[in-house]
Amino acid sequence: MLPHPTDRLRFREMTPSDLDVMSSMLGDPAVMTYYPAPKTREETAAWIAWNQANYARDGFGLWIIETHDGGFVGDCGLTWQNVNGRPELEVGYHVRLELQGRGYAKEAALACMEYARTLLGTTKLVAIIHPDNVASRRVAEAIGMRHLEDDLGGSMVRTVMGVEFS
Repeated sequence: MLPHPTDRLRFREMTPSDLDVMSSMLGDPAVMTYYPAPKTREETAAWIAWNQANYARDGFGLWIIETHDGGFVGDCGLTWQNVNGRPELEVGYHVRLELQGRGYAKEAALACMEYARTLLGTTKLVAIIHPDNVASRRVAEAIGMRHLEDDLGGSMVRTVMGVEFS
């Protein structure tokens, strides 16, 4: 199952045939500013394989987001992450640099949040964000998330935004 299409976007699973477009996006230093480094082609292939393993194990992962005419926008979806030693369901998103600022991340994240709430029955969803990533924080706030805590378990401090459903 996939999140429902939005007014401008549709979702699909990643496949090895997405290596070129994903490598272009995840290898872009501007897109990956708040990551330790842009991903190499080999790291991007591992990213795709990780998501395929997530689909098989969990039924979800990060999906390709594209316009209804098939134009590649980025990825967005749900993955289990370790936050201060406990598992948390995260909504994550990346959008091609030239398409940032158009509301695509918010639109896709809202669809994934609805999927998590209604189809998975989750009661909480988080977004893990580098403290300096103002744009990503704005997306999280726009979908109703607020600061919950800081994650201190990794090599850098990360801000954990979240929303709880009743």
